[in-house]
Amino acid sequence: MSGNDTTTRVGQRAEELAARFLEQRHLAVIARNHRCGGGEIDLICRDGATLVFVEVRSRQGGGFGGAAASITPAKQRRIVLAARHYLNVTGKHRQDCRFDCVLLDGENVEWIKNAFSAY
Repeated sequence: MSGNDTTTRVGQRAEELAARFLEQRHLAVIARNHRCGGGEIDLICRDGATLVFVEVRSRQGGGFGGAAASITPAKQRRIVLAARHYLNVTGKHRQDCRFDCVLLDGENVEWIKNAFSAY
């Protein structure tokens, strides 16, 4: 098994844990792993009338700054690009949206609402 297989499995497990965490907080997961040419969104949820684009990050330790430090401005731009693509292909241009992050550092889960904006 290659390192990429292990990384993929860890990522899938983190996304599943994040989805359950958000569902327990009354968000509905409506899509997973939306991809376009320049980016990807891990989870797309509905929180009332608001679409929530969720980046899930998992780190096993605080080295390299932890999970939050891995969501760089470049990563944010790719998430925003994928969100715009999703809104275009689904026709939900006028939908209220926000960008959240679910950070998994070892056993700790942190949910950051409105972690960044599209502008």
